[in-house]
Amino acid sequence: MSNEPNTPPGAENTTSFGFRAVRESDRQGLVNQVFSSVASRYDLMNDLMSGGLHRLWKMEFVSMIGAPKGQQPFKLLDVAGGTGDISIRYAENSGPNATAVLSDISPEMLEEGRTKVAAKGLASRISLAQGNAEALPFPDRTFDAYTIAFGIRNVTHIDAALREAHRVLKIGGRFLCLEFSECQVPLLDRLYDFHSFEVIPRLGELTAGSADPYRYLVESIRRFPNQETFAGMIREAGFERVSYRNLTGGIAAIHSGWKL
Repeated sequence: MSNEPNTPPGAENTTSFGFRAVRESDRQGLVNQVFSSVASRYDLMNDLMSGGLHRLWKMEFVSMIGAPKGQQPFKLLDVAGGTGDISIRYAENSGPNATAVLSDISPEMLEEGRTKVAAKGLASRISLAQGNAEALPFPDRTFDAYTIAFGIRNVTHIDAALREAHRVLKIGGRFLCLEFSECQVPLLDRLYDFHSFEVIPRLGELTAGSADPYRYLVESIRRFPNQETFAGMIREAGFERVSYRNLTGGIAAIHSGWKL
């Protein structure tokens, strides 16, 4: 199965939307439509796409933030934070002066996040802000840590988002990204492909009434740079001590970098 987009002859300024080629100016709107349509079922979608493993992956991811347990202030920016899974886990496992800004470009996703944050009684420690990862509405050197989980592959210009992450972090701040990646275990990769292309869209149609959003999300994973390539992009954005940790044979990976 080819992972190359079907590029129209003579097309200019195109980018990938799953396996399709679309105009760069159209891509963000198409992504927004996907998340608007799945916002109320986003947590279920992650369960379908990862077989429930995303919950374990997120626990490990949040443990790497390093927020203090005591009284020390610590400020997290959770970009593409969606329904608030990362911000909520972070707040529940850190000290009382550890705060977060949950940012997402989708108002529908933010509304889901707002509901969950309020239900957990964390509204005083987690604020919400609508914003584009490529042009964040925050001053330079504002945050102690920046996280983005299962969101960066939906950004049109990943290099711009990485530069913005570097800009808003304080000196000594940490960038952390959890994303689906390239499975590197023989046989497991074939099972993963079958699950991705055959099972997930059908489950999406059964549970949500449409396979198309799920098909895009699966295809976007295959279009995303592999672990080494993405690590190089993080370095290019100015981060140091860049590393990554594979999860479940590389089905997902946690990438880390420091602003030093």
